[in-house]
Amino acid sequence: MILSVLHVTTYRYDTPVRGVVQSHRLTPSGFEGQKVLRWSVEVEGGLPGGGYRDGAGDWVQSHSVRGPVSDITVRVAGDVETRDMAGVLRGHREHVPPEAYLRETVATAADVALRELGQAAVTGARDPLDAAHRLAAAVSEAVAYVPGATHAHTTAAEALARAEGVCQDHAHVLIAAARSQAIPARYVSGYLLAADGIPHEAAHAWAELWVPGLGWVGFDPANRCCPDERFIRLGSGDDARDAAPIKGIARGPGSESLDVTVAIQSVQQ
Repeated sequence: MILSVLHVTTYRYDTPVRGVVQSHRLTPSGFEGQKVLRWSVEVEGGLPGGGYRDGAGDWVQSHSVRGPVSDITVRVAGDVETRDMAGVLRGHREHVPPEAYLRETVATAADVALRELGQAAVTGARDPLDAAHRLAAAVSEAVAYVPGATHAHTTAAEALARAEGVCQDHAHVLIAAARSQAIPARYVSGYLLAADGIPHEAAHAWAELWVPGLGWVGFDPANRCCPDERFIRLGSGDDARDAAPIKGIARGPGSESLDVTVAIQSVQQ
């Protein structure tokens, strides 16, 4: 399948700022299930800085905008050819050992309820892959998809206690439960082609769990599936903050508002 992406993010400042520096994780990497055919990232009025491929295999690019400036637009556009790999991340070059993804973060710290969820899910599992599937299924059952039920800083423990959330919360809960059972897990940001009956926005998130013998395997508890040809993988990290597609600092007083539009469509091959 070939997926076409248009992702536009506009930042607005109620008081002009002296300048903005951003770090982007907005360029998909290539692997067996994903081939980038065309891709561009443009920052209106921005100057590109240094870029590098981090240890997790993701391309990170910096941009700066000189002020005074009242708004900034980041425009991402491109085409990606995808293939269903049943969630297995094969052929993705990276250097960070899986054990690095056992460390807790504020968003993924496991409380008693998360540990109990993880322990109950893996009990009786036939093998590590079965345990990973059981964990994802348990999270899908424990946390209902409810748009607006949580916010950007909601933790995994809070989302589980509320029993509702969005894709970010599903990913955080799965990561926390898996790590509590000594299974390396990480957060993945990307895109998902909309389909009837699928409760999500096109900008999406899921989790990857490390399965010995297979490597990293993706699980999307929000949609009760593993990533397939409808998914585009952008980047990964310890949690949503670490894997954020755009991070930035604005120099100046005042508040910032954000407007995001993402359109994904399948095009003829």
